[in-house]
Amino acid sequence: MTGGETLRVALVEDDDDLRASTAQLLSLAGYTVDAFPAAAPALAALNDAYEGVVVTDVRMPGLSGIDLFNALRDADATLPVILVTGHGDVQMAVDALRNGAWDFLSKPFDPEALVAAVARAATARGLTLENRRLRSLAALDETAALIGASPAIRRLREMVPVLADADIDLFIEGETGTGKELLAREIHRAGKRGRHRFLSVACAALPDALIDTELFSNSASNGIAAANRGTVFLDDIDRASHPLQARLSTVIEDRALRVPQSRDAIPLDLRIIATGQEEAQRSADAIVPALFYRLAAVRLRMPPLRERREDVPMLFAHLIDLAAGRRRRPIPALTASTHRHLTQHDWPGNVRELAHFADRLVLGLDADTVDAGSQTGQTPLPDQVMSFERQIIVETLERLSGDAAQAIAALGIPRKTFYYKIKRHGIDLDAIRRRTARG
Repeated sequence: MTGGETLRVALVEDDDDLRASTAQLLSLAGYTVDAFPAAAPALAALNDAYEGVVVTDVRMPGLSGIDLFNALRDADATLPVILVTGHGDVQMAVDALRNGAWDFLSKPFDPEALVAAVARAATARGLTLENRRLRSLAALDETAALIGASPAIRRLREMVPVLADADIDLFIEGETGTGKELLAREIHRAGKRGRHRFLSVACAALPDALIDTELFSNSASNGIAAANRGTVFLDDIDRASHPLQARLSTVIEDRALRVPQSRDAIPLDLRIIATGQEEAQRSADAIVPALFYRLAAVRLRMPPLRERREDVPMLFAHLIDLAAGRRRRPIPALTASTHRHLTQHDWPGNVRELAHFADRLVLGLDADTVDAGSQTGQTPLPDQVMSFERQIIVETLERLSGDAAQAIAALGIPRKTFYYKIKRHGIDLDAIRRRTARG
């Protein structure tokens, strides 16, 4: 969020006239001002969820501005506090700066200097709150493979419980790195087969000479017989050799394993989930028809990240948390330039590339790349998220002729959250209803 956005300013000043004039100055600059005549009521009203910054006089009856700063710092060290000091309090303010205060201004202060200081603090606060929001969203979904709120990902999530216990083979198509295997594992885990083995077969890497010994032998530890009652995951089936495809076609048709030098077939209780490139990206003969039509009883598509850009921030927050845990390193601060890079890049490697980016940031290896992106002049991510969220709500309301109840159901958010967002984004429900009624 930028300084002119909807962040608030908590103004703490015991002088009534100065408080009124400063509040008017900040209001004209585009801020919502919460004015307090003393530190005690301000301290009672503010917490670590406060969507704004604090401007406080230093010398006040009772609790001083320094006392207020120390208490707020203990509750939330990231909350920016700007101190307004008299001439004799400069050293006190400098000491507070060393202890984490955001800035200080000496009385009488230049109004433009105050607005500029608040704008810088508001930008930092906006990023902090956005980072927290994204992390909390990721935490709610930390066990799910399909993180995101885009329509395509929501539909796939809804299909997981439907398909989990349906004994039907699946074909998942999508670009490299989109998370096809994650979807397959989620479906496997969600059903009764989740208690048994998920056998992953890299079809492109299996030489023809090893097909019998590695995959179709009853004694092979990684053969399909070892996955009985579970799931066999055929990765990159479109890159499998034709001999392998022919053998798989027979096994899938018979649901039995025929071992050389043996008369009896071994019955198999298997579910097959196969993956391949999207139809437009694979050659017409990549998968032999006899195999394809046995596998593709249900076809699912994992969309690339460029088609669900709104999911990138939440997904990245999840991935960087995982990366920090693996590396036993702290999660780095997510700067405005990092956010811009996330939204500007096309991510041709999809989720896999995003995960590698998270790893590099945790290791401190991508600072130059991100800093270079900060010169592009693109709108910061928090602004884009706000704009996108508003657009989605307005489009949904227009499609539903302004019916709030239907919009709440379609958006999948609580009623209270819906009306909070309506107010936050300044959406005129009545105007939408009148406009759609005329249309």
